[in-house]
Amino acid sequence: MGKHIIVGAGPVGTETARLLVEAGHQVVSVTRSGRGPAVEGVERIAADASDAEQLIKITAGADVIYNCANPPHYGNWEEVWPPLWASMLQAAETNGATFVTASSLYGYGPVSGRMFEGLPDLATEKNGRIRASMWAEAKALHDAGRIKAVEVRASDYVGAGVGDHGHLTRNVPAALKGKSAMVIGNPHLPHSWTDVLDVARTLVAVADREDSWGRVWIAPTNAPRSLRQGLADVLELAGKPMVRVRSYPKLIMKAGGWFSADLRQLEAMSYIFTRSYVVDSTEAETKLGLAPTPWDEVCRRTLTSASAG
Repeated sequence: MGKHIIVGAGPVGTETARLLVEAGHQVVSVTRSGRGPAVEGVERIAADASDAEQLIKITAGADVIYNCANPPHYGNWEEVWPPLWASMLQAAETNGATFVTASSLYGYGPVSGRMFEGLPDLATEKNGRIRASMWAEAKALHDAGRIKAVEVRASDYVGAGVGDHGHLTRNVPAALKGKSAMVIGNPHLPHSWTDVLDVARTLVAVADREDSWGRVWIAPTNAPRSLRQGLADVLELAGKPMVRVRSYPKLIMKAGGWFSADLRQLEAMSYIFTRSYVVDSTEAETKLGLAPTPWDEVCRRTLTSASAG
């Protein structure tokens, strides 16, 4: 049995905690509020993970530290991530814990074709550069033998507990009531959706495999579906008719950015919603022996979570 520390208790942190408890590990969840995941057997600690001294004490004796933090706002990453990232890296180095981080595809920037692990990080917008620089720093420390680091990237989240934080899932509750879906960009383009359970399964898998460290992995992800098709699949499972899907006018998005840093950043990342956004997770599936949760089950998990909310 190992000691596993999870920073963050969103849907990925919650699924990771559940898997680790089921495997018989000691699991500690660190969040500002101390509420942590609703998983029996998890110790919950209220702490600011950006405080390196505090986090080093909490992670003493840890085998693995998981970064499952996900700042709620897109617009202030340059303020939130640097101290949090530095603290987690310092804790991993001081305590000799393997550092496993859940990340996004933002570091790649706009890509023509499918995204896969061997692509360089070429993002030019702010949040993409932040994510790319975070991994570059961890990788440099890993290559220098100072920490053991590995990163798992995933496309837009679906599954249990995602709710308003997912571009597809945020529309499900209203659509179940027959209301139109309002989305960003073109809802008819191919798009990859990664179940948070599959992100967690990949985090747990790479944590125990030394041959997986020092690199990026893309979590197992089903074949792409447009946002409209994904929503239709969830509604069909619920026995509900498809609803109208409308895109926010570009002018509204741009005007909103004058007043909201979050909307301003979404506008800068509009390529995610205005062109195909597809991943190839073959390498993780082949080398780690993983497979994405069947799409029907992903839809069921998404629907059950939306209905419970």
